[in-house]
Amino acid sequence: MKMLRAILGYMIAGMIVMSVWGAFSGSYGIIGGYFAAFIIIGPMWYMNHYVGLIPNEDGNAFIDMAVGIAICGIVRDGMLKGWDTVIDSLPTLALVTIGAILAGIIAAKIEENMGM
Repeated sequence: MKMLRAILGYMIAGMIVMSVWGAFSGSYGIIGGYFAAFIIIGPMWYMNHYVGLIPNEDGNAFIDMAVGIAICGIVRDGMLKGWDTVIDSLPTLALVTIGAILAGIIAAKIEENMGM
């Protein structure tokens, strides 16, 4: 049941971000982007993490809503714009993955050094 709750939480966050954020930032520029972040990510974070749709238990790796939003965006663009656009973005996705791995290693070293 935890997995189903998490999938539902990721799906709702991804669908709302992918359908609303672009409209706000397209119409109102950077202020619209900040407003969208406030009215979308805040309630989604509350629903997923505080209420507990996405379970994050102590001792487990923490996976945030960004993973679900990213997967939703990739699949949406693949279906709407064609999978060639997804294939064209693979070098960028590979670099983002490498950056995330390096950031995780550095964060672990900093945490280890701080004695936490």
